[in-house]
Amino acid sequence: MFFHEDEALASRNTKVYTINPKLIRKFKKSYPDLPKTDQVDAWIIADRLRFGRLTLTVLMQEQYIALQRLTRMRYHLVHNLTREKQFFLQQLFFKCSAFKTETETSVFGHAIMELLLEKFSIDDISSMDVYELADYLKEKGKNRFPNPEQVAKCIQKAARSSYRLSKCVEDTIDILLGTLIESIRSIQAQIKELDKAIKRILAGIPNTLQTIPGIGPIYCAGLIAEIGDIQRFANQAALGKYAGLTWSQHQSGGFEAEDTSMIPSGNRYLRYYLVEAAHSVKRHEPEFRDYYQKKFNEVPKHQHKRALVLTARKLVRLVDVLLRNDQIYTPRRKGNQ
Repeated sequence: MFFHEDEALASRNTKVYTINPKLIRKFKKSYPDLPKTDQVDAWIIADRLRFGRLTLTVLMQEQYIALQRLTRMRYHLVHNLTREKQFFLQQLFFKCSAFKTETETSVFGHAIMELLLEKFSIDDISSMDVYELADYLKEKGKNRFPNPEQVAKCIQKAARSSYRLSKCVEDTIDILLGTLIESIRSIQAQIKELDKAIKRILAGIPNTLQTIPGIGPIYCAGLIAEIGDIQRFANQAALGKYAGLTWSQHQSGGFEAEDTSMIPSGNRYLRYYLVEAAHSVKRHEPEFRDYYQKKFNEVPKHQHKRALVLTARKLVRLVDVLLRNDQIYTPRRKGNQ
């Protein structure tokens, strides 16, 4: 982006290419005895340029670049949030090992997190009056529990069934849980602020993707930011390959592999938003739900992952048509399917 605007380069009528470092690394393997120096690296890059078969870098408009920065940051925060929650569950197992098996309520609800922040010991929770605990949950949960007394009984049952820790270890776990709760809430607040900024920028970009049931402004923004101008892709197959939603072929002589893997390359951000959007669309759109279920039933293993990725690949075709033709989504009638 910035090299395109450089006056010194522009005066020499240069062309700017963005090359995936993976291509350079693979290309260097054709010279098996070369050392690793800055000079050799520069020579390899120049030789790859001389080799040709490079695509020009597509310049994106500023609003797409701004949106892309936000959606990629959101991707980063969501993955951080997932890691923090996984680590939180590990520490919770030390404090109350039977919590997940005895209770059905979410660990990450406001009331449960407040209960853990109070640093009650397992013995304190198990000996607490059940109605007192239910009132506490009702207050912290803002009356959202349909049956707080039953939830309180389940929590106390989990507390009584859990292993006991020494005071030293339990105090340490309480500190870790408190720190992780604050971290989780901080990341959630940051994601909310990003969502507001994403919606503001998306409002200035005309698109029809939100007419698809299940695709809201966040998933729509993630797709728009990574795709940019749809005309830079020859067809839906090129868009699918750019997202990494395509499968390699393994053939030798008369052998043709039945089990093929998805290519390891592609835009991971676009692939993430396509898969997440497909997961949402299949819950709202019968055609995608039926397609997912069909693919789910085709194989005995990796059923969900395979079906979801194939549903995302189906969504690529729909996204391509809507963006390329600037049309709104119209569900198919059953007689036309």
